[in-house]
Amino acid sequence: MKKKSQKILVTGGAGFIGSHLVDALVAKKHRVFVIDNLSTGFKKNVNPKAKFYKADLTNHTLTEKIIKKEKPAVIFHLAAQIDVRKSVADPLFESKNNVLASVNLIETALRNKVRKFIFSSTGGALYGDTHVRPTPEAFEPWPVSPYGIGKLTIEKYLHYAWKIHGLNFTALRYPNVYGPRQNPFGEVNVIAIFLRRMLQGKQPIINGNGTQTRDYIYIDDITSANLKALEKFDKVGIYNASTAKEKSVNDIFREINKHFSGKFKEFHGPAKPGEQKTSCLSFKKTKKELGWSPKVDFRTGIRKTFEWFKKNHA
Repeated sequence: MKKKSQKILVTGGAGFIGSHLVDALVAKKHRVFVIDNLSTGFKKNVNPKAKFYKADLTNHTLTEKIIKKEKPAVIFHLAAQIDVRKSVADPLFESKNNVLASVNLIETALRNKVRKFIFSSTGGALYGDTHVRPTPEAFEPWPVSPYGIGKLTIEKYLHYAWKIHGLNFTALRYPNVYGPRQNPFGEVNVIAIFLRRMLQGKQPIINGNGTQTRDYIYIDDITSANLKALEKFDKVGIYNASTAKEKSVNDIFREINKHFSGKFKEFHGPAKPGEQKTSCLSFKKTKKELGWSPKVDFRTGIRKTFEWFKKNHA
């Protein structure tokens, strides 16, 4: 276990999840630098004690130059195009921005003697609809989107880099992450989208019957999972960072609506074609091998997220 201060790179460190991780690493006295192209992140999210580079990982020459200069011992790789629907609409864009950029980053890490690579992967987009829920890591993934295929490809490439070149890695498979700083402008963040609309006095729209379920995890728990992966420095493998609990879109609407004294009606719009029906991940392996489990319950997480959005997006 490595407790001394380390030089750490966080890609996507201006984004929702990445900025929270940077804050936590800085609080633990690590020397942190961030690479982010600000396509979805915001410079204001970056901790002032972290060095910031505005750069795109698809610019392989610039990425190499920055890493060669900074010499990180650890890389947390969070930068990604995260919209599943966009990946379906443009698989080539997905491959360039997620797969090729990540493979280049791994190769750059090997050339510059990075000692640990911690990758933010996905759970639901890998496992798909399955009756085995909560779904364990041993369940064979057959992703049905270029986004999920890309994440799985990067996991396989990391396994190769470990087996052949000795690069320690941890891949954390996330469910649906929510909390403060989440970007409400998009198609994928239902909690953030609902909160922004409701704070503006607008009616939120539930796609379809609203019974589709996901495993929703609060940002602080994802941050702590990443810190555990760093703490267990020599532990290599793939781990779900999840709650093992399913919540429907209807559940989300009703919990958020409590903070508006129930003034909004439950309004349903057309279903999204091909939308995944269920997703829920087991964290038994993660608890056993990394000593991690989620701490924030759904009600508390929604309340904390509401309070932040009320202050920042009202």
